[in-house]
Amino acid sequence: MDRSERFYRIEQLLHDRGTATFEEIREVLEVSRATLKRDFQYLRDRLNAPIVYDRDAGGYRFQARSSGPAFQLPGLWFNASEIHALLMMQNLLSEVQPGLLGPQIAPLKTRLQSLLGSRDNEPEEVARRIRIVHAAKRHADLKYFEIIATALLKRRRLVLRHWNRGRDDETTREISPQRLVFYRDNWYLDAWCHLRDEIRSFGVDAIRHATLLERKAKDVATRRLDETLGAGYGIFSGAAVTWAKLRFTPERSRWVASEQWHPQQRTSTTADGHLLLEIPYSNPTELIMDILRHGAGAEVLAPKSLRDAVHKELRGALAAYDQHRPTVRGTSPRPRQPLP
Repeated sequence: MDRSERFYRIEQLLHDRGTATFEEIREVLEVSRATLKRDFQYLRDRLNAPIVYDRDAGGYRFQARSSGPAFQLPGLWFNASEIHALLMMQNLLSEVQPGLLGPQIAPLKTRLQSLLGSRDNEPEEVARRIRIVHAAKRHADLKYFEIIATALLKRRRLVLRHWNRGRDDETTREISPQRLVFYRDNWYLDAWCHLRDEIRSFGVDAIRHATLLERKAKDVATRRLDETLGAGYGIFSGAAVTWAKLRFTPERSRWVASEQWHPQQRTSTTADGHLLLEIPYSNPTELIMDILRHGAGAEVLAPKSLRDAVHKELRGALAAYDQHRPTVRGTSPRPRQPLP
């Protein structure tokens, strides 16, 4: 542990025990005698810690005093990425079911507790005041997740039955798992599909059955995985990439300007305040969903195929609303002007 963490451990130890011997403190911190002496000196000289040696008790304690500079360790806090990482780890570990990793996970939880809070900022209070919200999280069968992870790490092939939501059908295929990806609160498995003879990504929650095989998995270079699955947009990727050009209204631009839709995106602003966003994609499925969430605030300028796909979705949504639009007795719905 670093020096700052040792200071918090020393303070917590003396507050909890009242008195502790030099050797007790050293064993808890797992440091040398010289290091602990330097820590005591720094706490006394720089941070005004009232640490004294009590001969009668045979150990060190905090001395009560009514005057002099107050002792208080600097507040323990984190930047945005640190607090997100720590709370995400705590959240993920809390969901782990009993299994082979139980003995290893317990110390991790304890370690996170000590990192997230000090005596004045209990970890429970930190977690209560800062919330991680999971959006559209899907639950995968734990049994199959364990089989997938085993095959992935032992480099063995899998036979799985995968459900395609779009077609509402299942296919059985043999795959060589390459890596697990946690994306937008859901797990995906990047793999070499021996049925299609190409790289594919599978939603773990859509795997209806998995069987571990003795055959050795085919290894695919990370660079090739990234070129195929990382070049396009989102989780729906592919080797052939097309660039989309989107235009956002000045109002929507206030949000989109600070968002990263893709690592290679290009942005610019027009004279009238519209934001132009250019991003690569291969499969338009996820990109269309993200465009539609901005409603009338977003417009596809190019390519025409993407513009037509978004237009089709909007026409379908409008038709559904028109079909079920309530009417007032004695009147008929006003005919709506067709979309161009």
